[in-house]
Amino acid sequence: ALLADRDGAVFGIWEGKLVTGWEDWRRAAPAFVRLHTRDAFDAAIFYGEVLDWASEHAGCCDVDYEENEVVLRSRGDIVARIHSGALGAAPDPTLRPHWQIHFAVKDVEACARAARAHGGTAIQGGMGSTEAILSDPDGAHFTVTRTD
Repeated sequence: ALLADRDGAVFGIWEGKLVTGWEDWRRAAPAFVRLHTRDAFDAAIFYGEVLDWASEHAGCCDVDYEENEVVLRSRGDIVARIHSGALGAAPDPTLRPHWQIHFAVKDVEACARAARAHGGTAIQGGMGSTEAILSDPDGAHFTVTRTD
């Protein structure tokens, strides 16, 4: 199902097993996802209640507050970050609360070049940057994050 939280950030859920070979899927999964929203604490409560993230059940996440973000960990690995910000004051007035997916890559600059070569865009912080925001030719955004 596709749903939206109270601030309008869209997210998807599914019921049942993901795929066979769960450990293979976990290794190929995104590095983490980040929610950009107006109130990280309110969002953390919403998602915690809806998705049962911070319960005592096996497989649930540990939730902490670090560097101005709510951080969720599964088996010690960061899987999600919830970031508060004044989205209404953003340079783009159409910017709304949204989830941003981060993929782990070895070479951010090579990914940015490949995105541009295939009709997408790339916004980097410069040479040696640890992250770049890429978009496909249809405008879907995602982030690549360098792994060490």
